[in-house]
Parts: sequence; structure tokens; C-alpha cells
Amino acid sequence: MIIELMSSIVSFVCALVAVAFFTLLERKGLGYFQLRKGPNKVGLMGLPQPLADAVKLFSKELVKPTLTNIFPFLVCPFMSLFLSLMLWLLYNNYFVCSMGGLSLLLFLCISSLSVYSVMGAGWFSNSKYALLGSVRAVAQSISYEVSMSLILLSCLILSGSMSLNVVMKYQLYIWIIFINFFMMIMWFVSCVAETHRAPFDFAEGESELVSGFNIEYGGIGFAVLFMAEYSSILFMSVLVVSLFYGGLLFVGGFGIFFYLSIGIVAFMFIWVRASYPRYRYDLLMYLIWKSYLPSVLNILMFLIMLTYFLNL
Repeated sequence: MIIELMSSIVSFVCALVAVAFFTLLERKGLGYFQLRKGPNKVGLMGLPQPLADAVKLFSKELVKPTLTNIFPFLVCPFMSLFLSLMLWLLYNNYFVCSMGGLSLLLFLCISSLSVYSVMGAGWFSNSKYALLGSVRAVAQSISYEVSMSLILLSCLILSGSMSLNVVMKYQLYIWIIFINFFMMIMWFVSCVAETHRAPFDFAEGESELVSGFNIEYGGIGFAVLFMAEYSSILFMSVLVVSLFYGGLLFVGGFGIFFYLSIGIVAFMFIWVRASYPRYRYDLLMYLIWKSYLPSVLNILMFLIMLTYFLNL
């Protein structure tokens, strides 16, 4: 148990460090996409900028608006960060070996619970903008969890297990992306919607909701919500590589390719944000219920029949 605990703590610390420098990558990337430099004043080429931002945010005064329900208002951001870090228990460390064959079931449970922290952050703020942002976020998350669960089920049907390690071992000879390319595209779009990123950032629609569900948060509360969002983005990138790109092939002596693939997928989130304007909310809902859901169900039925005849 001591080894499991230490392994989990190391995963959490590494995830938080990755989150800090992923924010720098995003700001630099968006800067060059928009023909400007991005942060370059702090230290050498702006590299310590995430540390300066952390010092600034964590040293600011904790503002408590008069109309908020103080205790749950303060707890919700930390609950969001806790749930996003719990996902990193599925990362390929010692703990995942003791998870048995249900590691992806744990992913579905934790990703479903993360809706409550966003809803609570908006509800307990007692602000109309925060409430509207949280209602949008909950509707969006619940809708896209349907497609994510079904796409994940397609990978589980092919591999015959709910263990992430088994799904990775299944891709020893052929990656699932070659069998299931359209599922991979839909999975990535669902991940973008699930993490509330542009062009699906309706929960934080600055143009109409000021800042969405986190409008009343400042300083440490805003920083913790920010860290939770970016931690989820990085974990989704890990999951994309593990489920569709044969992650196990890159572990061990060729681990550098595994991390490079994760970096490329994470950079895709930034690239999408820089390239596309915000979608319309009704079109977002039509996309999942009228396009993705019928398509995923048809592909899923085909894969079930395919695996049935191959096992005869």
C-alpha cells in the first residue's frame, strides 16, 4: 500500500507540473497562431511564467461575495481538482496494476461525478451568470458522456476487457484507429466538448456570460478550477493515445514516443481553439443527439457482429 500511495502521489505531482507548463505552451502557441510573441518577459523566454502566475494567483486575497453559500462555494473548486487528479490513478503506474480489470469503469464514474463540482460552483455562487454557465456545462457534459461511453464501449468490445492495460496490449499488432478511425474522430470531438474547450466553451462564454460558472471566483479558487480543467485535458490526451494509438508500444525503451504522442494530441486542443470560432449551442446539441449518437450506435452494432463472427 505504501508503494501504491507513493506512486499515486508522484503521478499527481507530475500531472500538476505538466498542467503548469501546458498553460505556457498554450499561451505561446496561441501567440504564434495570432502573429504575436506570447509571454516572454519573465526569465529566459518567459519559461518561468507559470510559476509567476501561480505566485500571483495563490497570494491574492480570497474574495467571499456576500450572497454566496460560503462553505460549498469554497469546496467546489477543490472537489473539481480532486476528481480530475483521481483520473491520473489510471495512468500506467503501479496502482493501475492493482485496479484489476475495471480501470475504465473507474474513468466513467469519476468523469460523471465531475459534473457536480461545476454545477455546485455555479449554483452556490448565487449569480445569474454563474448559474447559466453551470447549467450549460451540465447539459453539455451529460450529453457528450453518452457518446464517450458508447465509443469507449466499442474499444472494450474489440479488446474484450474493461482494463486499460488489456486495451493497450490488444493493439500490439494493429492500432484501433485503423479499425475504428471515425470513432477516434468522434472521441476527440467529445473530449473537447467534455472539457468545455473552444469551440465548445459555452460554460465560459465570455461574450454573453462574462466568465461563466467561475465568474465569482478569484485568486486561489480560479486557479484551482483552471488547474482542474487543464489536468482533464492532459488526461484525455493520454486516453486518446492509449485507446487508439497502441500506447503500450511506446512504453519502456520507446517511452519518448508515447509522451510525444500525448504532446501532439494535447497541442490539438490548442490548435482547435486557435482555428475555430465558438459553436452555436443548439448546433452543439444537434451534433451529439442527431449525428454522433446514431453513427456511434450503427458502428457499435457492426463491431458487435464482427467480433461475434470472428469468435465463431
